[in-house]
Amino acid sequence: MVAAARRSTAWRQLAAWFDNAAAVAEGEPERIDWLRVVPFIGLHLSCVAVLWVGASAAAVAVAVALYALRMFAVTAFYHRYFAHRAFKTSRALQLLFALLGASAVQRGPLWWAAHHRHHHAHSDRPGDAHSPRMHGFLWSHMGWFLARASFRTRLELIPDFAVYPELRWLDRFDAVVPALLAAGLFAAGAVLERTAPALQTNGWQLLVWGFAVSTVAVWHATFAVNSLAHTVGNRRFATRDDSRNNLALALLTFGEGWHNNHHRYPAAARQGFRWWELDLTYYLLRALAALGLVWELRPVPAAIRTARGRA
Repeated sequence: MVAAARRSTAWRQLAAWFDNAAAVAEGEPERIDWLRVVPFIGLHLSCVAVLWVGASAAAVAVAVALYALRMFAVTAFYHRYFAHRAFKTSRALQLLFALLGASAVQRGPLWWAAHHRHHHAHSDRPGDAHSPRMHGFLWSHMGWFLARASFRTRLELIPDFAVYPELRWLDRFDAVVPALLAAGLFAAGAVLERTAPALQTNGWQLLVWGFAVSTVAVWHATFAVNSLAHTVGNRRFATRDDSRNNLALALLTFGEGWHNNHHRYPAAARQGFRWWELDLTYYLLRALAALGLVWELRPVPAAIRTARGRA
């Protein structure tokens, strides 16, 4: 019986690589599920393959472009749209950026936004899954989402977007989009190797640089918002948590490093409250608004920008 139970558990863990319905149980322990996170570890290790595939301007350019595109999808849509409803858009653009966000391999938009809403409700207090104060730096950076307790999508926290079947499907099968991106990059590299040899690239090179290196870079930049932005930086506002403003992180994450600002007023579409606080995500949202693709960007009230008291 014990052996059969272990086989059943292992099978469920393997199935959860492809179908998150296999990992929806409540009351799971707060410990890392090493079998299920094998792909996460493997993608980090695959970055070492740059030593064998080499580098080219084309491969590095693809990596940088995919970093920028997917970072914007995560910061603007996964975070400011799905988690905080800081602006409005059409159902079509909502799905497009949900797909782009899913390609960053940070689970589906419902899972991401629901956990983030929970974070704001319990920030740096008991119940906050990724608080450095409560759990330590490394756990807040990446341990929390590798734990079985965090695998389930908290649909009860995101009923406004859970009504869309396409988002629920994407949340359940979040591995599909990254797999298609990886396959597309390999195929594109193989085609370029034959049709544009002057670019000096190939399938393996685009796969390693465009997918592995770029994805891991996006991962740790965004993970640092949970860890570094709650430990290193300045505090303009006396919020009830440890959130901090960090210029270097803001540059890497297109504005997410103005984290103390964000915790002071999470509903805003912008996080750089002052003119000198660079917030590339907000500038790009303004560009999309000018094109009529998004609208009703929530501003930061003047009283919020100037106040320094406790939130």
